[in-house]
Parts: sequence; structure tokens; C-alpha cells
Amino acid sequence: MHCVRSILRRASCKNLPLAVQCSVLRAFSIHLQNQVTEDAANPPSPQLQANAKRANLILKTPKGTRDFSPKQMAIREKIFRTIISCFKRHGAVTIDTPVFELNDVLLDGHWEESKLVYHLKDQGGEELSLRYDLTVPFARYLAMNKITNFKRYHIAKVYRRDQPAKARGRFREFCQCDFDIAGKYDPMIPDAECLKVMHEILSALQCGEFLIKVNDRRILNGIFNICGIPDVKFETTCSTLDKLGKVSWEEVKKELVQEKGLLPEAVESIGQYVQFSGGWQLIHQLSQDPKLCKSQLAMEGLEDMKLLFEYLTLFGIIDQVSLDLSLARGLDYYSGLIYEAVLLPQRNGCRKEPLPVDSVAGGGRYDGLVASLDRKGQKLPCVGVSIGVERLFSVIEQKQEMSKEKICTKETQVLVAAAQKNFLAGRMKLIAELWDAGIKAEMFYKKNPKLLNQLQYCEETGIPLAAIIGEQETNDGVVKLRDVATRKEISVPKENLIEEIKKRLEK
Repeated sequence: MHCVRSILRRASCKNLPLAVQCSVLRAFSIHLQNQVTEDAANPPSPQLQANAKRANLILKTPKGTRDFSPKQMAIREKIFRTIISCFKRHGAVTIDTPVFELNDVLLDGHWEESKLVYHLKDQGGEELSLRYDLTVPFARYLAMNKITNFKRYHIAKVYRRDQPAKARGRFREFCQCDFDIAGKYDPMIPDAECLKVMHEILSALQCGEFLIKVNDRRILNGIFNICGIPDVKFETTCSTLDKLGKVSWEEVKKELVQEKGLLPEAVESIGQYVQFSGGWQLIHQLSQDPKLCKSQLAMEGLEDMKLLFEYLTLFGIIDQVSLDLSLARGLDYYSGLIYEAVLLPQRNGCRKEPLPVDSVAGGGRYDGLVASLDRKGQKLPCVGVSIGVERLFSVIEQKQEMSKEKICTKETQVLVAAAQKNFLAGRMKLIAELWDAGIKAEMFYKKNPKLLNQLQYCEETGIPLAAIIGEQETNDGVVKLRDVATRKEISVPKENLIEEIKKRLEK
């Protein structure tokens, strides 16, 4: 009725006699009531509703996620094969865990990470969240199964409600490749192996020169103490300090003071230490620091760092390792040694600026995480490394595009082709024999495909061999085997075909 009055006002009918206005209002009211009744009695058909829905549908992946094309998957599968091969070479076995965990497990004391977590609505009475890494589920697995010694790897997707940055290889859904050693061992031996695993994988993937930065939470703890940082601010300070390298020290300092509430003079004192990086000389310098010597935790961390450097020297990777006091690693379950790997600018001038990605691998020691989940508080020391597949993929894909090297998306070894019509049955029998012999083979899904189209398909997709049958070949009891690259053909007795194909594929 209010909208009808508005219409009357716009139509300049307010000067009409009151009786006329009432008559107009009644007429509009009856019309609107009849229209509502008609619409209710005759709703739009399901087809019209579906068409309207499709018209408004926006086809895209959710923010922070992506699809992968066959070419991209070929690159990723090669990366995974390299990583898994290294993990297995070091004696690790694999496990799998649910993609979601109980909130009480996933967020047990880790409130700094809670803002990164995707929470699920009540599911059958359980409060659940998607896992944000593979480390906490692994700790739960160890505590639940009462395991005391374990070397495992786990490759799976994780989810973080973070601000995505595609150019930097940062997403909300991404894959992690973790290698962890759980158990009570002599200091720094498992830690050194984790760094060796990291070094082997980055070297094998040939992403370019890299540097492995190491630090120790105990050293950081000592630095924070002598700089006047309260213990309750340790984790949140580490979380902010972890941004150093991605943003400037001035921005980090501003956040520590204005958002984290630290005293400006305390932050200035931290700045004097976190600028340092180096090797044996820096370890010696810190061991002689009169202020730092007062911190027992820092001295323990430095002693272990000396031991680690000795082992890394024996492993032959010390030249690519640096003690970096700015390294903090934001996750609060780390308790001792921490590390991450970053790619360096190329020296040959092809790339003057650092690649626009964050660390490509990282990890550390988390000795108290399993105890926090165990009913009896049983402590189980753990150390691990996580390979940043998404960031490495971004770099490798970029290099692949620049080299313009052709990527083979298929592993098909033989195309079974026909030279004439009416040979579908012959092709199907032959390809079944190849499949049964373990040979990767394809054929066209047409009854009578043209031979030229079949051969062009081989060239376009990189299939190396074509097994061609026709009337003449059938009469002679042979199959024509064509080398797609050289276009040379030979006739092979049908009973010798599989042996000949395998011989050629081995070359």
C-alpha cells in the first residue's frame, strides 16, 4: 500500500478528491492481491529456474585454489617422484591421516595458528577443522598409537585461511611433503639428516642455487630475555619476526611495537642481534657474548649448533648452510633447531632479482608436541622437514616456459593403428595383447580412423612407436612397427612384436 501511495504522489494525484483517491487505492490493492495469487499458483517452471541459475553462475575456482592442466601435472609428478625417491632412500615409510581433525587436537594450545584454520560446522556432535599442516596430525598419530621410534614421510593437501599470493606460490589449498624422525637419539644426528634430505631434494630438482638458513629457538629465547621481552610475548614475537626477509625490518619493528606491545628500546636491542648471519665465526662470537652467556638456554642452543655444523661438514653440505638469527619460524610448536631454504639470485646475470617466492623448504625440532597430546604427557622428541612443493612448482614451471622445452604429458609407448577400414577387431585384439604384456598403448575410438590422423597424433603427443595393421600385414602374419621420430618402418612377425617393442623402448 505504501508503494501505491508513492505512485499516486509521483502522478500528482494528491489534489484529487479523497473519494477518488480511495477508489484508486482499492483498485490497486485488488490488482496486487490478484497478481500475488496468480504468481503463487503459477511459479516459474524448474527449467526456467535452472536456466536463470545457469545464467548467473560464475565458473571459477575458489580464492586461493587452482586447477592443474596435464602439462602442469607432468611437472608436478616429476617433482613428487624426486621427493619420494629421496624420502625412501633415507629409509622413511609413509602414512596417511584424515584431512580434518578434532579442534581439541588441532588447536591444542596453538592459538597463534587458529586464525589460519578453516573450521567446520558441527558434524555429528564433533567440532572439526581442516588440517593446516601435517605435523600436528603426525603428533596425534604417534600419541594415539604409543609409537616411540618412527621415520615417516607424508604427502597430502593442507588448508590455511591465509591471504593467497599466486606470484609468491602461496595458496589456501596446497600440498605438503613432510619427512620426520621421531624418537630419542643422540643430539643433532637426526637433525643433520633432515637438512641433508632438504639439500638432496633441492639439488635434484635443479631450481638454482639455494641457501639453508638455520637457527635455534633456544638462542632466540636467550636473545629475547636479555633484550627484555617477557616470556608471554615469546611466541607472538617469533611470529612477527618470521616475516623478516619478506618485509623490511622497519615494518617488523613497527608491528612489534604498535601491535604486539613491545617496548621500543627492547625492539631496538633485538634488532642488533637479528641482523647477524654467518657460520663458525658467528657461533664463536655469540658464545663469547657477555650478555648472551647469562642465558643457559642460549648456551645449550649454541653447543648443539656447533655439533650440527660438525655433522653437516661430514655430510658435505656445510657450504650451503648459514646461521641466521632473523629466522624464527612462526609455528609455536618448535622447541629447538629451526631451518628453512631460500633460492638465491643467479650469478650468471640471467636473474638479477631474487625469485618472488618465500622459503621453498623448512622445518625444525618439536620435542614437546607429542607430549601435549599424550594423556600421560609422555615426551617424544621429533624433528622434521617440509618441502614447499607449490613454491618449487612455480619456479620450475617458470623455468620450463622460458626454456620452451616440450613437455610430454603422456606415457603412452605405442599407438595401435590401422591402415585401412574394417580393422577395429584386429586393433582391439592387438592392443589387449600389449596391455597384458605391460606395454602402455592407445588406439583411436573410431571404427575407421584415417592413418594420417593416427600418425599425426603420435607426433603431437610424443608417442614413440606406432604398430600398424592392414590387409597386407594380416595376410603376411606381421605388424608394421613405425619409429615416429625417424618415420622408419619395419615389418615384425606378430609373435615377435612384444619382444621387439620392449627392446626398442629400453634403448
